[in-house]
Amino acid sequence: MRIALAQLNLTVGDLPGNEERIARSIDEAAAAGAQLVLFPELAITGYPPEDLLFKEHFLADARAAVERLAARTRGIVAIVGFPERADDVYNAAAVLADGAVQGVYRKMRLPNYGVFDEVRYFQAGDRPMIVDVDGVPVGLTICEDLWVPGPPATDEALAGARLIVNLSASPFHAGKGAERERMLQQRARDHLAPVAFCALVGGQDELIFDGHSVVLDHEGRVVARAPQFEETLLLATVDTRAAGNARLRDTRPRLAVREHRPTVETIATLTTAAPSDATGGPAAPADAPDGTVAATLDAEAEVYGALVLGTRDYVEKNGFRHVVLGLSGGIDSTLVLLVAVDALGPERVSCVVMPSRYSSDGTQGDARTLAANLDVRQLELPIQGPMVAYEELLAETFADREPDLTEENLQARIRGNLLMALSNKFGWLVLTTGNKSEMSVGYSTLYGDSAGGFAVIKDCPKQLVYALTAWRRRRDAADPVPESIVSRPPSAELRPDQRDDDSLPPYEILDAILEGYVERDLGREQLVARGFPAADVDRVIRLVDLAEYKRRQSPPGIKITPRALGRDRRLPITNRYGG
Repeated sequence: MRIALAQLNLTVGDLPGNEERIARSIDEAAAAGAQLVLFPELAITGYPPEDLLFKEHFLADARAAVERLAARTRGIVAIVGFPERADDVYNAAAVLADGAVQGVYRKMRLPNYGVFDEVRYFQAGDRPMIVDVDGVPVGLTICEDLWVPGPPATDEALAGARLIVNLSASPFHAGKGAERERMLQQRARDHLAPVAFCALVGGQDELIFDGHSVVLDHEGRVVARAPQFEETLLLATVDTRAAGNARLRDTRPRLAVREHRPTVETIATLTTAAPSDATGGPAAPADAPDGTVAATLDAEAEVYGALVLGTRDYVEKNGFRHVVLGLSGGIDSTLVLLVAVDALGPERVSCVVMPSRYSSDGTQGDARTLAANLDVRQLELPIQGPMVAYEELLAETFADREPDLTEENLQARIRGNLLMALSNKFGWLVLTTGNKSEMSVGYSTLYGDSAGGFAVIKDCPKQLVYALTAWRRRRDAADPVPESIVSRPPSAELRPDQRDDDSLPPYEILDAILEGYVERDLGREQLVARGFPAADVDRVIRLVDLAEYKRRQSPPGIKITPRALGRDRRLPITNRYGG
């Protein structure tokens, strides 16, 4: 069977735009000789549509788009994800062929963990489905349906499916693509059936969908793989006869069928232009399995690619033409600037150098050199004058108080004000530069350096920031980053001789404690038992818990880790449970 997987970058709520992209892909797949074309989960609406699913007119418009797409399916079968409004709302896949909707499969397993809220929006389907395409029984699944063993895929395979297809919108985190592919390989072997996994690609608010669509044979070997972070139409030829032959030799499924004869809805044979015979496969001579197998990315390249795609899609899908950020000469703003330039081009990026009395010549010089090397527009807005004005304004009120964190935060808030003024005047999106380590412990100024529209490295721990910057420096022949940016000890430069490790444990210790406490929910005693100093553990836990109110007010940012701050981790602000 010749199949096509349309790995598309779709936009939530853009029903006309999504419909047009799907229609174009149907035509391209048909022209390439595909008998079957697959689209991502909820392709019509984009994923996740969230509370748009509570609008009856939204659901009706989605169904109308499906009906229009069905009219153009001649000589090809298309499986398209959409929200079906029936007795309830279902996360569904429409089977389009011969100019009509031939049937609808309803997702049976609804995820309700991490970033997922599908139980809030959908009723679960209750029946597996097979569609017969040119004599080949094809089992239908949607995302989570295939993540765990068992029905619906098991029942479809026992009922004779020679190919299992999966429509997916699987959010990215570092290493997710490799995890997914290993899981799919196991499912193919379990069911003795080829698996075609069609994934969404693109950025949607804080979520990134990395694509990485893949086709595997019945032994779990990769037949075709789409690149990560790119739209593509992946074509592959699948040998469905080989799966049937393997089942003749492996009699274990016979016992399962005798003990549990599955109830599977079947859509009668849909015939495309391709010839078929009565043995469940294309007429001889059959094409050998084939497809393009894209290389997978290494760890840093994968995360950097996610940051670039997430930044570009957030900017462009929300109608911005230009971005601006404060450039301090530190490692965090350096990485954000590199990502912004790679995502948008230097002509769409401006940076602002805002020195204070505490800013060193080294950091300011590095900031200007980096901006010049990347050919981005530089603005100079010294904040010494505004800072003096604030000090004079508050002098009488603060007369009996020594300078403290208040004066440090004033500097950060002046900078935030200036960036937001540029945003208001020119319509630029402000990119914030805080990393996950800082945001976890509240090492940022509310309405200061945390003010902005999009937090590019919000989910990147400090050590990952260094690793990503090092990878980016190696990527091109010309390294734009001054060495001193990387070698200089991190500092907010808000008081004389300030260093981050004056206020925090060293980042190698801080990041390890945060990984245990934030991402793995380890308690104090567990962390101490793993060798972390008790004083550091107590300090970090206290800071993380106190900073919840700050994180609630931070801009959205790109999910990179398995447990991002925000959608993944939801804790009460008012909370007296310690550890």
